[in-house]
Amino acid sequence: MNQHLDQQEAAGVLLSDRDYAHSGHGLGAYLKFIIPSLIGVLFFLTPILVDDKVTIGMGVLADMLKNATQDYLPAFATALLVISALAALVAALFKPAWAQKDSTLVEVFTPKGIWLALRVLGAAFAAMTLFEVGPEWIWSRNTGGVMLMDLTPVLITFFFFAAILLPFLVDFGFMEFIGTLVRNIFRKVFKLPGRSSIDAIASWLGSGTVGVLITTQQYEQGFYSKREAAVIATNFSIASIAFSLLISTFMGLDHLFVPFYLTVVVTGLVAAVITPRLPPLSWKKDDYNPTAGKQIKEYVPRGHSLFSWGLEQAVRRAQTAPGAGALGKSCLMNVTDIWFGLLPLVMAIGTVSLALAEYTPIFTWLSYPFIPLLELLRIPEAAAAAPTMLVGFADMFLPAVLGKGIDSELTRFVIASVSLTQLIYMSEVGVLLLKSKIPLNLLELFAIFILRTLITLPLIALIAHTLVF
Repeated sequence: MNQHLDQQEAAGVLLSDRDYAHSGHGLGAYLKFIIPSLIGVLFFLTPILVDDKVTIGMGVLADMLKNATQDYLPAFATALLVISALAALVAALFKPAWAQKDSTLVEVFTPKGIWLALRVLGAAFAAMTLFEVGPEWIWSRNTGGVMLMDLTPVLITFFFFAAILLPFLVDFGFMEFIGTLVRNIFRKVFKLPGRSSIDAIASWLGSGTVGVLITTQQYEQGFYSKREAAVIATNFSIASIAFSLLISTFMGLDHLFVPFYLTVVVTGLVAAVITPRLPPLSWKKDDYNPTAGKQIKEYVPRGHSLFSWGLEQAVRRAQTAPGAGALGKSCLMNVTDIWFGLLPLVMAIGTVSLALAEYTPIFTWLSYPFIPLLELLRIPEAAAAAPTMLVGFADMFLPAVLGKGIDSELTRFVIASVSLTQLIYMSEVGVLLLKSKIPLNLLELFAIFILRTLITLPLIALIAHTLVF
């Protein structure tokens, strides 16, 4: 008999084994699981080589849309942000009847407190950047320009297709099927449900923001506890292969891409094992979203193998999947929430973070303790490399920008590898996490960022010295 996860679930198994012994599902039930799940796998988890770059189907669609509309996307983004801010201000100041209704759509346009201030700030920054008015530290090409011209178009197109296609991956049983197959490994090694492997794969092949989006939805639906969601979002929303290749090429390390990416993968896995066992993640409770309750049961009843029970769970999940109308409404709400709710926060926090890195010495001051550590690890040009250990908290591309001019190839290798294992970038993942219902605050995100840096830096230096150079 398979081992069960806890006494409560074990008791439930003994009572329900007879019910689950023979499923009796027809061909249609299996096809309802298989066909949508295959679509999700093809768009999110199947690597595609396009122009010598590894990407995924959803990324191809997003790039096609971005390339076709890139001249208009900054203005479109600015319009979205201004509309979002105006609607939020009208709701806050005049309290119209529509703002008093209880619906998800109303919730998107009625932020309160700091979120309202950030939404207005994001709209103001976007308008100032588009028209190049106001203080230059806001609209310069290296601050607001990066956010509005480079990042926002990517997020608009990427999340548009992610919101439409994500239900195929998460609502028709694929996560239940894979989660059951790998549950033992993920429970023992990472103390996580097996279905979290999907979040990691989607990030790895697509984007870390997609991994966070999946994790957020799974938490809100009751499939992850608070602790599990916090751990997955901060340790498994890994940088994609495509972005890793971009970083290695930008820093002149493309000839070392294989050892470089293997280093990132190995040290990232080590950090994913250690970091959740330390505060603040270890302090998180295994409570579930109170609006959804606990929906996950990863035990295996008697009379089932991992495969047969995973298939049974997948078919049962597919049978309860929402219909086309409900799915369409859900997709529309996801796009609305991201475009009108998330983008202003990305613009506001990202611009301020980049301005601090570009125009103030704050990251240089904070990085002073890293100089002796880097010298101890025998990293050449330690003083020049130290600021790159912290600026990644503002934006994932900044370490590469600051470290590109360093002469030592070994140092550039270490900088690039560390930047991809830190994972917490306020301009993208950080803002998405703060806006989500996952219980993580700014101080906790910074603490996790520092922990991951201190864990992976010595390992990366060791690998660089002994196996690469």
